[in-house]
Amino acid sequence: MRAVVQRVTSASVEVDGEIVGKIGPGLLCLVGLRDTDTDKDADYIARKILGLRLWPSPDGSKAWDQNVQQRGYGVLCVSQFTLFGRLKGAGKPDYSKAMPPQQAREAYAAFLDRLRQSYEPDRIQDGVFGAMMQVSLVNDGPVTFLLDSADPNNQALGSSSSIAGSMSSLDAP
Repeated sequence: MRAVVQRVTSASVEVDGEIVGKIGPGLLCLVGLRDTDTDKDADYIARKILGLRLWPSPDGSKAWDQNVQQRGYGVLCVSQFTLFGRLKGAGKPDYSKAMPPQQAREAYAAFLDRLRQSYEPDRIQDGVFGAMMQVSLVNDGPVTFLLDSADPNNQALGSSSSIAGSMSSLDAP
């Protein structure tokens, strides 16, 4: 399972002209499911999302001190199977590593349930699985992290890589 996690001052997701999910300050999480993901992967990503210390302490003495729960902020999750896309030859996307849609729908719903059980349920918002969505956000920082349950120590990213540098590794075989 992968999640691109962005610290935001606000974010929303719209389907067919209607806003279906919206948060103020918090985290926008683009979530993709791998064809081999299990409950263990979902548990890991849910724990990480809620535990990432991306905000300063209230007195400003520590830069990376508080998580989304400590701040009482929102989490907006958007399913995105393209996180497991690879580009082949002439740039045609291949999604063979992504979980099949029906299985992914159930796994994604279970992932959202995990988040809601671990935090205030009304603070967890989401889009519409499988729909074409328009996602709006105002980045805060910007602060962006790539989480991957198959690479919990971010070994593929290296010690000084940025998210932009790591995105090229997403299409590796």
